[in-house]
Amino acid sequence: MNHALYIAKTGLEAQQFRLAAISNNIANANTYGFKAGRAEFNDLIYQNVRQPGAQATQDEANTLPSGLQLGTGVKAIGVQKIHTQGNIMVTDNQLDLAVEGKGFFQTLDQDGNLMYTRDGSFEVNQNGDIVTSSGYLLEPNINVPQDATEISITSDGAVFVSQPGNVGQNQIGQIELATFINPAGLESLGKNFYAETTASGAPNINNPDTAEAGSVLQGALESSNVNTVEELIGMIEAQRTYEMNSKAISAANGMMQYLNNNT
Repeated sequence: MNHALYIAKTGLEAQQFRLAAISNNIANANTYGFKAGRAEFNDLIYQNVRQPGAQATQDEANTLPSGLQLGTGVKAIGVQKIHTQGNIMVTDNQLDLAVEGKGFFQTLDQDGNLMYTRDGSFEVNQNGDIVTSSGYLLEPNINVPQDATEISITSDGAVFVSQPGNVGQNQIGQIELATFINPAGLESLGKNFYAETTASGAPNINNPDTAEAGSVLQGALESSNVNTVEELIGMIEAQRTYEMNSKAISAANGMMQYLNNNT
């Protein structure tokens, strides 16, 4: 049995996995608040034919400086989200919000479960509640009066509205941000949402401009942090590595064919 066939097979599968992660990054290069994913791999178990540090011979006390360990390939173990800050895009829309820091907006799904997002493209529904573009309520809920003529949101998350007949502005709510000790451990739910997991740790809730939550910028959105140039380079690397593993399979097959033809 030629072990190279099976080792190269794991290499093909690993590069297919890497290319899938890269493709998802490129597909979401224009998704607000999207965080790029990085494919991660582990080498597989080794066959220890000769243990490092073993005696060179039975009659000598000399030990081997290196052993004879045959690897069995590679395995994809996950995709790590890289939670670096994306570029801030000015939109001048009064309900577009960007977080400059580590915080996440909190939202509620249809079952009342908390979800977290960096996508701050908010809107107002038919009841005057501030919701995400998918219709999920911002948490804590903020209701905009029907006669509000202007909405102002400060960097510390305080929400004010201007109303006819009132001098100045009235505060109608406070935006809160959640931070996690390990944001890479959040579960990606799709639609720009994340869910808390054991790996992410429990959320730490703060008002903007406090702790490490970051500040809120009104009239702006955070763009994807995908670097398309790096992704294209990674795509080329994945393709070339896939080709080399394919050649290893061809070479192993040729060796087996040679043996079969000469026995």
